Amino acid sequence: MTAQHPTKILVVFGTRPEAIKLFPVVAALKADPRFDCKVCVSAQHRGMLDQVLDIAGITPDHDLDVMKPDQSLDALTATLLTGLGRVMDGETPDRVMVQGDTATAMCGALAAYYRKIPVDHVEAGLRSGNIYHPWPEEVNRKIIGAMASLHFAPTEVSAAALIAENVDPARVHVTGNTVIDALQWVSTRIAAEPELVSGLAEIEARFAGKRIIGVTSHRRENFGGGLENIAEAIRQIAQRDDVALVFPVHPNPSVRAVMDAALKGLPNVAMIEPLDYPHFARLLGMCEIMLTDSGGVQEEAPALGRPVLVMRETTERPEGVAAGTAKLVGTDVTTIVTGLFKLLDDKAAYESMARAHNPFGDGQTARRIVELLLREIGQEA
Repeated sequence: MTAQHPTKILVVFGTRPEAIKLFPVVAALKADPRFDCKVCVSAQHRGMLDQVLDIAGITPDHDLDVMKPDQSLDALTATLLTGLGRVMDGETPDRVMVQGDTATAMCGALAAYYRKIPVDHVEAGLRSGNIYHPWPEEVNRKIIGAMASLHFAPTEVSAAALIAENVDPARVHVTGNTVIDALQWVSTRIAAEPELVSGLAEIEARFAGKRIIGVTSHRRENFGGGLENIAEAIRQIAQRDDVALVFPVHPNPSVRAVMDAALKGLPNVAMIEPLDYPHFARLLGMCEIMLTDSGGVQEEAPALGRPVLVMRETTERPEGVAAGTAKLVGTDVTTIVTGLFKLLDDKAAYESMARAHNPFGDGQTARRIVELLLREIGQEA
């Protein structure tokens, strides 16, 4: 009998969050001789992506390098679709894997569909129910969901959302979220190599004795009035002498201009450059509370027992809110400030969030995904 060739999987991603959530799967695929794993990055986020590739030890087989300043979504989509199509024509993969909700993920799935290549969707089924929040990610996920062959849903809630959209339940698998695999891996690396996070030592010394609040804010739907409100809320929080806010500011000029105008010069606000992955994991460990409009932080911070206040009107991760690890505070200044002060001043309120069970995974998601892929290709151990 002729030996079966390894199944070629092309893993496609382009942003820092995708890289974080896919590097555990890439490592697991590359460790299994039944797969031939190729990596294609779009570099939709160049510098922030490269930091994760470096720490994870991933050298892409293809790099489209599509990042351009002030690029429109339709121009980006056209570039991605044709560029990824060329890569697929050259590689002729058996399967294509994408993660989440980016333009890269959507175009990767669409290019694969045009070639009748099965698509495997990591972190499938997240839904906010509002096509403009998060924008354009909500629709990107729905488009991928319409085409995917295997749907790796992080939770029962996301699995149920897919089934409600008439996805075949036999194609939906609850795996947990790979972000917890990644966080456990990088935390182990940091413990063994503390110099990986030495770049925060100065801030730790500067704010010794203060209660540190971590901040991230970059969502498109908050541009304009929402960001201005977030900046004002941070300014008001910073009036407390017992707190310090550490804010890695997104490089988008629309974010930086607003934050500089409101926060520059405040003694207990550190507006710093975006952090590489180990330093960001260290920030999560340093802080008492995370104030964010990010998606991934809603999953990562609870894994370390850190309450999350989500500066958005809706979330496609309602499991955290239901479990008590996260709370929606929107972009109203008073609601943000009041919500944060309650956690700082009410120990019971803080503990109820900090000790709530994290619903997003146990660090074994990449292993489950590989096992499900092996079952799909008839190569179970």
